[in-house]
Amino acid sequence: MLMNSLMGWSEQHVHAVLTEENTDLPPLTPAAVLWGLGPSLPGSLASSAWTTWLSRHSGLSRVAGWQPDESDTGTLQLLPEFILPQLPAGRGLTPRGRAWRAALAIFTLAAVTALLSSGWNNRQLLQRVSVDIARYERIAMDDYRPKASAVRVLREDAALLDSWARNGVPLRLSLGLYHGEQIRLPLLEAIRGYVPPPPPPRPVQRVAPNVIRLDSMSLFDTGKWVLKPGSTKRLVSSLMDIKARPGWLIVVAGHTDSVGEEKANQLLSLKRAESVRDWMRDTGDVPDSCFAVQGYGESRPIATNDTPEGRALNRRVEISLVPQVDACRLPDQPSASSQDDGASLHNGE
Repeated sequence: MLMNSLMGWSEQHVHAVLTEENTDLPPLTPAAVLWGLGPSLPGSLASSAWTTWLSRHSGLSRVAGWQPDESDTGTLQLLPEFILPQLPAGRGLTPRGRAWRAALAIFTLAAVTALLSSGWNNRQLLQRVSVDIARYERIAMDDYRPKASAVRVLREDAALLDSWARNGVPLRLSLGLYHGEQIRLPLLEAIRGYVPPPPPPRPVQRVAPNVIRLDSMSLFDTGKWVLKPGSTKRLVSSLMDIKARPGWLIVVAGHTDSVGEEKANQLLSLKRAESVRDWMRDTGDVPDSCFAVQGYGESRPIATNDTPEGRALNRRVEISLVPQVDACRLPDQPSASSQDDGASLHNGE
């Protein structure tokens, strides 16, 4: 009965206190509990928490036999020998063990940090390349300058991925988390779909008219507009480069010096230009649509009229080819561009 009461008291007042939840201390569950009765220890109190509990539950204040016989002089052992092997064995933590634990903790932390860093860097790589591809695809193909800038960025990304594929992935992207190959094929497909802008149009070259200047004194008598005898040879040798071509207008312009009346000089220059035109038309069988005749008189000098030499230069007939699309349409020949095969030669006579 004493043992049962001791066990009941222990469950109620010891085990319950150790295992209950507490904000200050975590619960403590005993690994093993041993109850036993033995002689009272020297200096022990006659009354204890257990005897008080026993008196309250049994109604007896003190009964003989509650305590073992004090005449028993046997040596009391707090823990009998047979229970010692049954207790759970434990080892203390040595300095080496603490060092190994610290090293393992540091290694684990470093490994987790490296994995998280590699995962973050790969995520940033995929996001950056995806944004570059999306930006490239949003730009219209005929928006040449922004499209060329976007495809240049894609080519830089592809070169970086190709370099890693040949030479190895950097450590910050490796550890088994590299996903560059997943984005490499879509990147190359986007680059292959790029259509470069057409080449810029060739600059239009302004063709200077082929101007031939003929000395009026070698063709006409003074104040006359009828060609002199023997001037044909001079005309033939000077007009070898002047040929009728579709899209080109043969302009014959007469000029005089400042001697004489202005109106008379203008009329004289026009008549001389018409004489040269008529000779070219009749000799070369060139239609009138290929010609334009102008008389400028003394209004366009190329030298001073104050000297005999300057006046001689100003007395001239100029023949030039001027581009004009609808000019000189010869039979059985299509109209040609006025910007083809023109010459820029200036011949002075």
